[in-house]
Amino acid sequence: MKNLLTFLLCISLYSCNDGDLTIETIDFDDIDIDYCDTSVSTSTTLFFKINGNEALILTLASGTLKNEASDGEVEYPISTSTSLTYRDFSDDVSSDYFCDLIPVTEPTVIEEIEAESGSVLITTTEIVDGENTSYEHTIRLSEITFINESNNQRITDLSINDFGTVTTN
Repeated sequence: MKNLLTFLLCISLYSCNDGDLTIETIDFDDIDIDYCDTSVSTSTTLFFKINGNEALILTLASGTLKNEASDGEVEYPISTSTSLTYRDFSDDVSSDYFCDLIPVTEPTVIEEIEAESGSVLITTTEIVDGENTSYEHTIRLSEITFINESNNQRITDLSINDFGTVTTN
């Protein structure tokens, strides 16, 4: 009987297979937010973070940033007009990749994954400095989920909550 139990235990352990499960993380916490213009305006819609050969790209709908203080966080769900994209490149990438009028051909995109769900949360604070008034926009990400369609893997990473802060005049 003891041999039978040992045999069944060995069979059950041998038959378990976790497949090719790999856990990917997308970590841009310590990376500063970047944009193409010399300064951010309410018409700026493209923001990105670059970490070597990876980039996290946030595209906001036109008019999302407003020069008026918000009453707490304003939520913008991930949709066709507000999107978050993760890209993995063949080599290190620079802001020129996103900002040049004539797109660069290198590095090439190895993998691009669009966020399937989640929200962009923006809090706008008015800053008065003498006669000058500016607006500080704190951008956070909430419950972002990426689905890698090549292997149907869900990538949910809560370490990208704070996207960054930009100021408009």
